Amino acid sequence: MKNELLKTIPRIGVGILGYGFASRPHIVALKRMREVYWPPPAIPECVALCGRTEDKVKEAAARYEVKKWFTDWREMLKDPDIQVFDNCGANDVHAESCIEAAKRGLHILCEKPLARNTEEAKQMLDAVRKARVKHMTGFNYRFVPAVRLAKELILQGVVGEVHHFYGRFAVDRAMDPNIPLRWIYQKPLAGSGALGALGSHLLDLARFLVGEPVSVMAQAKIFLKKRRLMGSSEWGEVTVDDAVSSLLEFENGAMGNFETSRFCPGRKNNQFFEINGSKGSIYFDLEEMNRLKVYLAQETIPSITGFHDVMVTEGSHPFFKEWWPTGHTLGWEHTFIHQLKHFLEAIVKNTPVEPWGATLEDGYRNVVICDAMLKSAELGKKIRVRY
Repeated sequence: MKNELLKTIPRIGVGILGYGFASRPHIVALKRMREVYWPPPAIPECVALCGRTEDKVKEAAARYEVKKWFTDWREMLKDPDIQVFDNCGANDVHAESCIEAAKRGLHILCEKPLARNTEEAKQMLDAVRKARVKHMTGFNYRFVPAVRLAKELILQGVVGEVHHFYGRFAVDRAMDPNIPLRWIYQKPLAGSGALGALGSHLLDLARFLVGEPVSVMAQAKIFLKKRRLMGSSEWGEVTVDDAVSSLLEFENGAMGNFETSRFCPGRKNNQFFEINGSKGSIYFDLEEMNRLKVYLAQETIPSITGFHDVMVTEGSHPFFKEWWPTGHTLGWEHTFIHQLKHFLEAIVKNTPVEPWGATLEDGYRNVVICDAMLKSAELGKKIRVRY
């Protein structure tokens, strides 16, 4: 019976640019989605991988049982078996390859940050709009069950009028002075540092949960100004931020406090936010991603005060009905399965990616705000956000 059902489900071929860390959760999602969502909106298949280094991309194709591999994304995009282009490449190849994919009528999922700067991001957005393809930016934290529950509670008015957003994304992975001058430390290749790599995620959650920022006042720092060149004893200059902090003003009047850094000892993936409103507060920490802390100013039982620790693992909670019995937790990689399912459903059913998923317009707006923060830090003054 299942075999007959399989015949009725469309198949979608995916070509992935990149074979390293960024692409791994995407490949896992492609392989596992129909284990979770049955019947799936479509059966995705990774039909091709592309990377710059032939022996490594060939090895990755064997590892993940991918039929084809390429060292030139232009050649991969010509493959008639590909309907979706999944861009997990370095920041400097996001714009050109996505624009070409859009011209070929391919649907596009692009990792964050969408581009190195506002100009590139706008070109990408214009290209997908013109081509009328489905498009998504890889802000996978929108698909954490606890984050989705936070969004639903805010929409329901549980916290009332939002007054404050406070968030931080901190790691320690850049502190080792022996790390060479990789592309992520060079502005021409990366665009920005901690801000694009980490802060873009936090900024997307601020937009997703609170609304549009209208102004920023930021500072940025480079703590380790030189690193050794790759495979050399010579030194090169670090030209992207190691840390950025900013005050934000939102369109709805809320105040924001934002910080991201790659120089926080002991912090491995420390992303958290707190939202305070007229009726209550919500707190989330990615390192405890199955929990959401909720405080309600008007408790029904007066003797019970303080934050409630909500274990977001009930069948009634976002995403969980497709997974395990109550109390069985999910992990980081599962957000990519939720994201992929949402994107494929939008393709097959011609439904909007937004507002639950992040489109390339969300990615573009994110880059605009990041650029405004860097400009504010450079000039030492408040910058209005203009799209």
